[in-house]
Amino acid sequence: MTSSPTPIFTLPAGTVPRKPAPFLPMSRAEMNALGWDECDIILITGDAYIDHPSFGMALIGRLLEAQGFRVGIISQPDWHSADAFKALGKPRLYFGVTAGNMDSMINRYTADRKPRSDDAYTAGGKSGKRPDRALTIYCQRCREAYPGVDIMAGGIEGSLRRIAQYDYWSDKVRQSALVYAKADILLFGNAERALVEVSHRANAGERLAQIRNVRGTAFMTRSGWMPAEDWSVLDSSTVDLPGRVDPHPDPYAMEPEKSAAAPKPPEAAQPIRIVSKAERLAAKQAERQKTVVRIPAFEAVAYDPVLYAHASRTLHLESNPGNARAMVQAHGERDVWLNPPPIPLTTPEMDYVYDLHYARNPHPSYEGERIPAWEMIRFSINIMRGCFGGCTFCSITEHEGRIIQSRSEESILNEIVEIRDKTKGFTGHISDLGGPTANMYRLACKDPKIEQSCRRLSCVYPGICENLNTDHAPLIQLYRKARAIPGVKKITIGSGLRYDLAVENPEYIKELVTHHVSGYLKIAPEHTEEGTLSKMMKPGIGTFEKFKTLFDKYSAQAGKKQYLIPYFIAAHPGTTNEDMLNLALWLKANNVKPDQVQAFTPTPMALATTMWHTRRNPLKKLARSSEKVEVIRDAQQRKVHKAFLRYHDPENWPILREALIQMGRAELIGNSPKHLIPAQQPGERAVAPPRNLQQPVQRRPAASATPKKIVGPGQGKGKRTVKGKARAR
Repeated sequence: MTSSPTPIFTLPAGTVPRKPAPFLPMSRAEMNALGWDECDIILITGDAYIDHPSFGMALIGRLLEAQGFRVGIISQPDWHSADAFKALGKPRLYFGVTAGNMDSMINRYTADRKPRSDDAYTAGGKSGKRPDRALTIYCQRCREAYPGVDIMAGGIEGSLRRIAQYDYWSDKVRQSALVYAKADILLFGNAERALVEVSHRANAGERLAQIRNVRGTAFMTRSGWMPAEDWSVLDSSTVDLPGRVDPHPDPYAMEPEKSAAAPKPPEAAQPIRIVSKAERLAAKQAERQKTVVRIPAFEAVAYDPVLYAHASRTLHLESNPGNARAMVQAHGERDVWLNPPPIPLTTPEMDYVYDLHYARNPHPSYEGERIPAWEMIRFSINIMRGCFGGCTFCSITEHEGRIIQSRSEESILNEIVEIRDKTKGFTGHISDLGGPTANMYRLACKDPKIEQSCRRLSCVYPGICENLNTDHAPLIQLYRKARAIPGVKKITIGSGLRYDLAVENPEYIKELVTHHVSGYLKIAPEHTEEGTLSKMMKPGIGTFEKFKTLFDKYSAQAGKKQYLIPYFIAAHPGTTNEDMLNLALWLKANNVKPDQVQAFTPTPMALATTMWHTRRNPLKKLARSSEKVEVIRDAQQRKVHKAFLRYHDPENWPILREALIQMGRAELIGNSPKHLIPAQQPGERAVAPPRNLQQPVQRRPAASATPKKIVGPGQGKGKRTVKGKARAR
C-alpha cells in the first residue's frame, strides 16, 4: 500500500510563508514595489492571468508563495523571440511552464481542424495570443533567454502528452512533450504535491534534472537507466502471440505447484512456513514499487496500431496511485521515464490550496477588458476534483485521476462568503458548486484497501461497482447550508452530473430540481445505441430516461417548468450511419431538438482517441486478431453524422435525404409526422413522393443529379455504407 506522504502545508524547518502580494508580479515595476531584486520561480502561461483558484497558474503561484517563494508570472508572452521571456529577469530556481488551462491545439482549433476565431482565456476573447504546441515553444524560448536555466513543464498539455501520443491536428503519432520541450522535469496530473517537494529540493541546491524519485513526475534519461540495482523490468513492449503459453509460477501460492516431475522432499526437510495474506500482499506491493513497466517504444507505436493500442491500455491500467508502477518508453537512444501518479490530496490539503489568498480578479494590466472564461466562472466554486466515470472520449481521468478529492463543507461555505463580500458584480447568484462531475462530491470506494488494489477503468461501467459509496447525503447537506448563507439568493449547478449515480439517490434529484435548476439542466447521455455507448463506457439510454422521469416528476411537484438539455456526440469511434439514424429517430420520437452539437474530437491520450487512430479497442486485451472498431474519419461522413443530430434544421435536409437514399431508408423522407425529414425545402412546392418509398422508382438520374456515395471505412467503391435496415424506435 502507498504510504501517507507529508501534508503539503507542512513547511520545511526555517521556511516562512511569504506575505501574499496583491497580485503576483507581471513586471519589474511590480517586483520593485514588493522589494524584490529577483524571482525565485517564474511561471509562464498561455492564459491571461486571473488570480482565482479555477486558473492553474494562479493556484500554483499562490501555493508556491505560501511555501515562502517569490513567484512572478509572464502571461501570454510574444513567442516570436526570447525577449518577452526576460521581462522579470532570470529566476533563481526555475521557470515553470504551461500552455494554460487547455491543450493549446484544442484551444486554437475546432473538431474540423479549422482555426477558432476566439479564445475564452484571453482578454477581449481575441485569438492568436498563444502558439500551436505552446508548452514546447515556451520552454524553448526560456532556454534561449537564459541558457542553462532549469525548466519545469506542467499543466494539462504536458500531462496529456507525457508519452508518445496520437496528435489529431498533424494526424500522426508525436513523441513525448519532453523530447520537444527539452524541459528538465515534467509534472503531470494534480501537481501540488510534486511541485512543493521539487521546489524545496531545488531551493536546497538540487538541480531539477537530478530529481528522479518524485511521484507524478516524468523525465528523460539514458536508455536502460534504473533507480537502483534491485529494480526489475516488466517488459510489456509486445502483445501476446498465438500459441501455447506455459503458466507462470505463483510466488504467493499457499501450496507448491503440482507437477508430475516434482522431486520428493528429503526426509529432513524443514517445515513450510505458512505466509499470511497480509504478508503476501505486502511482499507483492514491495515488488511493484520496484518494478518499471516498459511499454512499446515511440518508433514502434508510431507505425504499429496494435502496439499503440497496447501501450494506451497499459498506461490506463497503471493509473491507480495505490498500485501503479513506474513506466518507461524508449524514444530513440533515450528513455522517457514516468514515475507512478501522485497521491491524491486529502481534504485538509484541498482546503489549504483553495483557502489561500486570491485577489479573485483579473490582473489590473487588462484594464477591465472582458475575459470570457472569467465571466463564466467568477461566481462558481470548485468543490471537488477527479472523476471515476472513465468516459473514453474525456481526458479528465488521465489528468486528475479516478479518486475523488473533496473540499470540506466549511471551506466551501467560506468561499461563498468571500465571493459575496469581495467579488465585484455579485448579485446573490452562485453559478456553480461543482467540478469535473457535479455529484461525485465525497463519493469513494467503501474500502480503502479495495480502492488501492483496483485496476478497473471505471467505477460505474458497465454498472455501478458494489464497492462504491453512492450516498449523496453530504452533497444535499452542502446545498442546504450554502443557500442558507445571508445574501445568497440562488445557487445553480452548472457542472455536468452523472445521471446513473443520481437515479440511485432520488432525494438528490428532488433537491436539485427544486432549488438548483434555473429552467434548464445540461445532461450528457451522448448516444442511444449500445454499440457506440460500449465504446464510450456510458450507461444505456434507459438510465437517462429514468432520470428524466424523476426530473419531470420533481419539477412538477415544485411547480416549475424545467427542461433537460441533452448533449450527444457525432462520429464517435464505434458509431455507424445506422447508429446515428437510430439516434435521430429517438430524438424525433422524444421531441428533442439539439441546438449545439459536436463531432468527436480525438484529444491526446484518451482511450477513444486510441480507437480513432488504431481502429482497435483498448478496453479489451490486445492481440493481432483483436476486434476492429468502426471509425468515421471522412469529412463528408462526419457532416452526415452531425446532420442526424440536427435532423430538424432545414439546412441539413439535403444531406440527410442523400444519406437516407443511400442507406435504403427513403421511406423516412416525407411530409407526415412519421417521417424524419420533409421531401422538400421550406418554400418549395410539395411534390408527390415515389410510388413505393421502400422500393424507389428505378430511374437513371441525370449525371448532375447523381447522389454522392457515402463510403465508410474499409468499404469498396459503390458499396452501401450500412448493411441491413435501421431499427425504428
